[in-house]
Amino acid sequence: MDLTTPMFVQKRALRTLAQMRRDSLTICEREALSAEITTRLVALPSYREARTVLAYMSMGTEFGSDNFVEQVLRDGKRLVLPRVDKPSRALVLHDVTDLRDLTVGVWGIREPHSDVSKCDPPEIDFILVPGLAFDRTGNRLGYGGGFYDQLFARMDPEKTFKTPVCMRVSAAFSMQIVDAVPMTKCDHRVNLIVTENELINTEIVDEMIKI
Repeated sequence: MDLTTPMFVQKRALRTLAQMRRDSLTICEREALSAEITTRLVALPSYREARTVLAYMSMGTEFGSDNFVEQVLRDGKRLVLPRVDKPSRALVLHDVTDLRDLTVGVWGIREPHSDVSKCDPPEIDFILVPGLAFDRTGNRLGYGGGFYDQLFARMDPEKTFKTPVCMRVSAAFSMQIVDAVPMTKCDHRVNLIVTENELINTEIVDEMIKI
């Protein structure tokens, strides 16, 4: 990887800016905004209709995903959480029925044990996708590992978002929305971005809802 290309430099600068913005929130502010976003997430028709939900356990100053994940279990849906497999540099997906069974994994992220039963990506209806910054066309800036882009490539190799295999939704604080996110041909977009203030339809699919 050439770390001096204009694209890499742009992404690195935007990651630094997005992280600084997110880190500026106090714990109380972050908890309040996360609660508002969670209310919007669970009201989405695509969430209500989903049977299998892939989520993630938040880290650092991310949107706090705990309440959302707990709601998935309360709603009787199948909860899937990722585990980072270092040797393959890929996400392995596991069924989770009890959050008390999670362990601390790579980068301090809570994740399933490797011996927990696995889930095949085609079985997933709804994905909660993490990220640092987003624009209004659904372009997403991750943390640089490419884990979710690799997962999406496995699920949808033709990148045909007009008939997506599942809804890809990102939860973000409004300060994480930027004018433009630089993208490469390997980067994948999300369908919908949920902030504390609005639902941003990225025009990949038509998700009509008002809260």
